[in-house]
Amino acid sequence: MKTLLGEIVNIPSYRAMGVKWEGSYAEVPKLKEVILHMSDRVNELLYVKNPKTQLGLSYHLRSDGFVHYSVFEVDDQQELQPEMVEIIVPEMTYLKVTHPKGKDIGATYTEIYQWFKECDYRPLKEKGIEYYDDLPIKHERYPIERDLEDPHFEIFIPVLHKS
Repeated sequence: MKTLLGEIVNIPSYRAMGVKWEGSYAEVPKLKEVILHMSDRVNELLYVKNPKTQLGLSYHLRSDGFVHYSVFEVDDQQELQPEMVEIIVPEMTYLKVTHPKGKDIGATYTEIYQWFKECDYRPLKEKGIEYYDDLPIKHERYPIERDLEDPHFEIFIPVLHKS
């Protein structure tokens, strides 16, 4: 379903593998190194589904930062590689927004925050988990060959219909 900002899409459950980072907002510059490190390690994954799309899965589980998985989607036969983690992402409905090259990332997220104030959806918050952000779960899909200084990518925010 199309919206003024993007579209509402359903994505089936999938398995992903890569590296986990957890840190404060002050430590975010280190995250870029983790993401680059994982993009270099994709060749270790024999059963990667799309080696040209890197996933960034962020969960705001800390008051001063977040947990981030820099991963690639893999098939079930992929064995866990040394110093990597696996994550199973359940089937969810998302708001999908394309962030274009040349636009401030903060501006794109501001538009997303505003959209939630005016629509029939709310960001998903899993029961029993305390989140520290109005957009508690942010999934991003990056083309592997992107400009790291001015990236373009897709943003997926899990949503529930307001009842």
